[in-house]
Amino acid sequence: MKKLILLLVIFFSVRAGAQQILAYNASDIIKRASSADTVYIINFWATWCMPCVQELPEFNDLTAHYKGKPVKVLLVSLDFKEDYPRKLASFVERKRMLPEVAWLSDTDPNIFIPKIEPDWQGSIPATLIIQPGKYRKFIEGQISAAQVSGLVDNLLSGK
Repeated sequence: MKKLILLLVIFFSVRAGAQQILAYNASDIIKRASSADTVYIINFWATWCMPCVQELPEFNDLTAHYKGKPVKVLLVSLDFKEDYPRKLASFVERKRMLPEVAWLSDTDPNIFIPKIEPDWQGSIPATLIIQPGKYRKFIEGQISAAQVSGLVDNLLSGK
């Protein structure tokens, strides 16, 4: 009985540290990235997208690199509704993802794509780097932490 209680305590302690994945619509994401004194790195991805999954460690690196600086990394999952939140949360925990993860609750790309980036063709992975009122760059396809940090470091230094 003591072993069972100990196992339950350990299980719930580990689960308590798991990231809560909130559902955002496109308007929520835009509001979330609205502070002019912060650089936002927003990546759109899905668990079923191999190039997306391959680049996820880059965002862990960026999160660690910019810790304590006015930079926020947000990973926005475009996973299917039936995979949210259980499958997505399990994936995030298994991959030990450091950035904040959200799920895009909008399901009609004809509505959410123009709100996020009018020129977006809809492919993922895609990354938006934005400092509201100062800078905006949208990149479709895989990227590296070095590519992103080159852009972000210039923004932080005022170049």
